[in-house]
Amino acid sequence: MRVLLLNQVYHPDPAATAQHADDLARHLVREGHEVHVIASRALYGSKGAALPARETIEGVQVHRVGRSIFGKASILARVADFGLFYILAVLKAFAVPKPDVVVCFTTPPFIALAGWSLRLLRGSRFVYWVMDLYPDLPVACGVMKPNSIPTRLFEAINRFCLKRADRSVVLGRCMQQRVLDKGAPADRVVHIGVWPGQRDSADAPPPSRLYNPYRKEWQLGDRFVVMYSGNFGLGHDVETMLEAAKSLHEDPAWSDRVRFVFAGGGKKKAIVEAFVSEHQLTNCVLAPYQPRERLSDSLSCADLHMASLLEGVEGIMVPCKLFGIMAAARPCAFIGHPTSELSRVLAENDAGTTVRQGDSVGLAEFIKGLADDPDRTRRLGENARRALDTAYSTGAACTRWQRLLEDVVAGGQNTGGDTISSRSQPSDAPTEAG
Repeated sequence: MRVLLLNQVYHPDPAATAQHADDLARHLVREGHEVHVIASRALYGSKGAALPARETIEGVQVHRVGRSIFGKASILARVADFGLFYILAVLKAFAVPKPDVVVCFTTPPFIALAGWSLRLLRGSRFVYWVMDLYPDLPVACGVMKPNSIPTRLFEAINRFCLKRADRSVVLGRCMQQRVLDKGAPADRVVHIGVWPGQRDSADAPPPSRLYNPYRKEWQLGDRFVVMYSGNFGLGHDVETMLEAAKSLHEDPAWSDRVRFVFAGGGKKKAIVEAFVSEHQLTNCVLAPYQPRERLSDSLSCADLHMASLLEGVEGIMVPCKLFGIMAAARPCAFIGHPTSELSRVLAENDAGTTVRQGDSVGLAEFIKGLADDPDRTRRLGENARRALDTAYSTGAACTRWQRLLEDVVAGGQNTGGDTISSRSQPSDAPTEAG
């Protein structure tokens, strides 16, 4: 089987979708399939062309096109860079050996049209990996107006892609329902969740907390550490986290007991940096994205992690950071709506809690409670790791992807995953590590 993955970012880019594409590609190669990837020569959010145009990585044949001219300077700049990538990626897709199946991500939005074109003109099968929903996301974040002409046009394009894909793969139950509401055929909507960002996360226990190199590097000592790691995007709530950090900083009993680590990048990272500077929050550490090979250490240096999603965005995107947190055997405080996939996973596995957007007091109280109860903190983390090993491992998810693609190429109807399901992963999902 010859598989083509089409996404703007790929290894060694630190973006989550690049990591997931890399994991899936390497898994398919190990299983004897031929894999090609078309991605950009630019690293996510950076200008220029930092990566080679052609290389083979662990058997995966990577084709990179174009460059980022503007980076993330503005919305219009990103649209311009997206447009350049569209043109070059489509041309490259018709130049590489004919794929049996093409998997289209959602970066840039509507690159799935390239998959449909390959289906129409080359006879390839087409799978739509719905990482985010557009134009739903910019509308929910106030960037686009709900009933504007561009919004209606983009909505029509997305519905077109969803209806014509051989399969549409969604990341969570909340997203699944949104996709079905857009008219995607129910028998072609498949739920395969995301997985940890750390490589080989299920092969070994997480690193020790006390002897973690980041504890020394970031001068954390033996303090209770609360971390947010990853993308600070438009769909994430950073204000609730920052207000909780501020309230503990102003409390003499807690100002030196707790450290907040904000590691990563994205559109809202500047808000975090400005807030920390303005309020002189000495209980906060600011750090960039960490290399993938060090993710196990960075995530394991924390006692508690935070994840967030603006209310109203649930189902439009499903942050994947929770599963890396679970691999590190750490609990998570999710800031968002209880119907979100992350909230459901935490509740079903007793692996953390959910606080509503704006409830910085509730978040601060939860942090204090865990800091005063190490046994509970450890128990929640152990529950998280147990759930990951049972149903959310990299190996389990990639095996389900492999079976789905093989079935699509064979022209079968077995989706290889849930269609309308009540759980994030099936109870009989394989648990081998990837």
